[in-house]
Amino acid sequence: MKSENSLRFVSRLTRDTMALIMAGGRGSRLKHLTQWRAKPAVPFGGKFRIIDFPLSNCVNSGIRRIGVITQYKAHSLITHTQKGWGHLRGEFGEFVELWPAQQRTSETSWYAGTADSIYQNMDLISSHNPKYVLILAGDHIYKMDYGNMIAEHVENQADITVGCIQVPIESAKEFGVMGANEENRIMSFAEKPDNPVAISGNDAEALCSMGIYIFNKDFLFEQLVRDHDTPGSSRDFGKDIIPAAIQKYRVFAYPFRDVQSGVQSYWRDVGTVDAYWEANLELIGVTPDLNLYDGEWPIWTYQEQLPPAKFIFDEDGRRGMAVDSMVSGGCIISGSVIRHSLLFSDVCVEDYSTIEDTVVLPDVVIGKHCKIKNAIIDKGCRIPDKTDIGVNRKNDEERFFVSPKGVVLVTPEMLGQELHHVR
Repeated sequence: MKSENSLRFVSRLTRDTMALIMAGGRGSRLKHLTQWRAKPAVPFGGKFRIIDFPLSNCVNSGIRRIGVITQYKAHSLITHTQKGWGHLRGEFGEFVELWPAQQRTSETSWYAGTADSIYQNMDLISSHNPKYVLILAGDHIYKMDYGNMIAEHVENQADITVGCIQVPIESAKEFGVMGANEENRIMSFAEKPDNPVAISGNDAEALCSMGIYIFNKDFLFEQLVRDHDTPGSSRDFGKDIIPAAIQKYRVFAYPFRDVQSGVQSYWRDVGTVDAYWEANLELIGVTPDLNLYDGEWPIWTYQEQLPPAKFIFDEDGRRGMAVDSMVSGGCIISGSVIRHSLLFSDVCVEDYSTIEDTVVLPDVVIGKHCKIKNAIIDKGCRIPDKTDIGVNRKNDEERFFVSPKGVVLVTPEMLGQELHHVR
């Protein structure tokens, strides 16, 4: 257990820290789920959006000065953040500010890369004058106390600290891969290498970046200006800033592990249709790795005031029921069976339908006599009566998107329902 003095030490550090969440990503690997929204705005876990996880981590860690940097199709992200995160008190220096791409340093360019998105907002950061800057990706699912990482950054007298996890070597080429010595000082860093370097003594795994960085503010500004003035730079932290710094400065890795057990903590990149489907359905398990029922580390969000879920009819063949499932508020299950599925808010399933191994996003109506399996149903879909999804792959491929693992993604446009403007 931490002493009272160490807790005060950490709380002082978090008060001196400003978090910047990079939430402008297109998320193209999520296919049609990001056709009308940025990846951080994609719904997750029955009532949340992906952005809620890094935001909740900041607030729960005691970091209450937060900038959310947006760019790609940001309307639903902005609306959600305004509604759900306006409760911080400006009188106490607490805020969640939305920083849309504004071409602040050029009249012709949007953000060229992750580092450029911070560079173009240096004046806003300066106005808040933090001592430390915590830079976060806005599109990952995890629970993390950033205070511990900041404390280790200070104790190491580090210029940069990079949050990291161990990833199977065959998957590591999708990440920034680093080599570190026994003191966790980073000695090499390669962004998405073709041949990832394995951890010393562990040929099966590589040490990979989580897209979480802590900088001393003045050092961050120096590196951003240097990078901006470097011809040919891609203006990216993983490709440019970190590799250039490790030769001259103190750059450390922070392994993301449970403080008590030392076991690597839960972290998911839900960047593909298959990964998104799997991570949602993992939550249904008896003891899932991600505990959404943890009162000590709540995930905050905005949700409309909705009535409880309702299950109606109790006749043979027409029984409203859900087994091994999560069902959110406002849902009505009318004489249908839900098995091992996750239903977001305001979903209506009409009589004689069966839903299995499926993620149903908000405001969906599923008609009568439908059979749906191994699917993701996007927000606003109206599934006609007697529709089969996930039953015949050839038929599914003609109408919908089918992932490499056979998950069927259905959107309103695929059903001929042109519902979207921007949401």
